[in-house]
Amino acid sequence: MLKFLRSLYLSSRLFYALFGISLLFLVSFWFSPLYPVTWILTAALAVILLAEIVLLYRENGMIAERILPEKFSNSDENIVQVSIRNRYNFPISTEVIDEIPVQFQKRDFLKKFLLPARGAYQFEYLLRPLQRGVYIFGNMNVFAATFLKMVKRRYVFNKDQEVKVYPSFIQMKKLDFLASDRKVPQYGLKKIRRIGHTMEFEQIKEYVRGDDVRTINWKASAKHSRLMVNQFQDEKAQPVYSIIDGGRLMKMPFEGLSLLDYAINSSLAFSNVALKKKDRVGFMAFSKNLDLFLKANSRYSQLNQIMELLYNLKTDFLDSDFGFLYSRIRKRVPNRSLLMLYTNFEHVSSLKRQLPYLKAIAKKHLLVVIFFENTEVLKLTEEPANNLTESAHQVMAEQFVQDKKLMLSELQKHGIQAVLTKPKDLSTSSINKYLEIKARGLL
Repeated sequence: MLKFLRSLYLSSRLFYALFGISLLFLVSFWFSPLYPVTWILTAALAVILLAEIVLLYRENGMIAERILPEKFSNSDENIVQVSIRNRYNFPISTEVIDEIPVQFQKRDFLKKFLLPARGAYQFEYLLRPLQRGVYIFGNMNVFAATFLKMVKRRYVFNKDQEVKVYPSFIQMKKLDFLASDRKVPQYGLKKIRRIGHTMEFEQIKEYVRGDDVRTINWKASAKHSRLMVNQFQDEKAQPVYSIIDGGRLMKMPFEGLSLLDYAINSSLAFSNVALKKKDRVGFMAFSKNLDLFLKANSRYSQLNQIMELLYNLKTDFLDSDFGFLYSRIRKRVPNRSLLMLYTNFEHVSSLKRQLPYLKAIAKKHLLVVIFFENTEVLKLTEEPANNLTESAHQVMAEQFVQDKKLMLSELQKHGIQAVLTKPKDLSTSSINKYLEIKARGLL
């Protein structure tokens, strides 16, 4: 009985009918012939109500399923599918209320449609998570009613379904084509002019017009009695590390996503491209107390290990210790490597405090410091100032923008490769820098 009462819902249409009958009873106090008619209407309403309840509860007439992907991709639109089947022998007015995870703060989900007798219906909706972790879906409530819609029966399906939100593997797949030599034009990417060539020998081939005469192999030419040239290829199996700063400044949010999560998504996409380029890929994360390390490897299973480390990456709100980072790199990365350091500096003084450590790292390794433009401040500089206060704010904003450019030139002045990018362009900027370094043979 308790289960029956929990699943039975009275509709607003029934309350309107009861209100009308009550009004008729009131009017019949002055107009007595209306009194028996009102009782007849009351009896008819009771019969209709009872008939609807019997029809809806005679059998379990609804089957529904929420179909979730194996995992969600952070900061991307993820598809959730819903499939519903009507087992009744008559059409059903259906309402679906899905209890979406609390992280989305979405409490207005409602889907209404008419299901034909013994019919089925499918629909899908999109969710865009902005945090990594486990997301729990609540009940998927399906309300069934006849065409009169006096009462509704509630069905509950797929209670407490879980799905894990991983770093953006959708973005990683979108940028996967950059691992090939045939590049497709895309916003945020630029063509790289190859200067010279790398020194990893591939083969000796016959000279054709357009080949670099500096690569002529005179011994092979004398042996074959025709010009032969050495052909080179991009160097492979080079150690490449993504290093993520997990400190206080990386918690800044832009468009709902923290700088840390932008860096996590970018490092996953970058690692995928580097593995496709046959390089050995590793991962590091650091802050005051955080110390994660994965040795560089060229196996493609390395990408899954990096994804798991990125999924579980938790940070604190303390300042990052770059001296600690230097000691860890010196101890754990003995060979010259490409280090892609994702961090952020908001003031020139903060950069100068860490510059001795960055210079020490750059002496042995090829260090690329990737930090962020403050897009909110940049937007403020582009808005017109209408009064003195807004003018003062704009001057301060322009000072912040210039400080960022000054930090970029300061790093480059000390021989440190640097990238200043907007958060949303981080993945394309970091991959582009990697491809430039490969093309120029800097490593």
